[in-house]
Amino acid sequence: MFLDGRQYYFISFIIIALAVCTFIFSFERRKPKAREIVVLAVMTTIAIVSRVMFFMIPEMKPSAAIIIITGAMLGKQAGFLSGVLTAFFSDFVFGQGPWTPWQMIGFGLVGLGAAIIFYGRESLCENRILLCGYGFFATMLIYGLLMDTATVFMSVDQPTKEAFIDAYLAGIVINCIHGITTVAVLWFLSRPMFHKLQRIKIKYGMYYRMKS
Repeated sequence: MFLDGRQYYFISFIIIALAVCTFIFSFERRKPKAREIVVLAVMTTIAIVSRVMFFMIPEMKPSAAIIIITGAMLGKQAGFLSGVLTAFFSDFVFGQGPWTPWQMIGFGLVGLGAAIIFYGRESLCENRILLCGYGFFATMLIYGLLMDTATVFMSVDQPTKEAFIDAYLAGIVINCIHGITTVAVLWFLSRPMFHKLQRIKIKYGMYYRMKS
């Protein structure tokens, strides 16, 4: 009634505001420097561009892999915020809609999960099999299932168990494509990007110090 069909914009901005506030609050005690914000902004921009570049190929998007690398190297708040902002800004190309908040939460949780598992653990970050395994199942079971659930809520007035099952089964192929793309990008780009970020963090004293 009050937002005239634009409520998804309002919800998206609320999610961004909460994510930004959480990010800022968590860094409040140690006073984050501009260099840390710049690194996060660059990683988020790479994720946005990588999603937009492949707009003609459904679900073959490298963005989830970039978000996972961001979370694994920069921490929970950075991983979640990168996912939220990637979905929001890239949807200005794909089209904003009621699916946007779902995508924001989905990508944010993928980045958050990567940080919980890999952040501060050098041996795990270097294990490409484990990293790729997380990338595949995160895009399948976190982002994929969340978006399939959103499809049901956006397409039917009274969701039923059968509707959810049909949506999950119909989304298996698309989710697999997304997962395989994420695995491929992580396999080839994770180590080079980890090493670049590690050098930046050691040189400028950012986040935590990893052994060379």
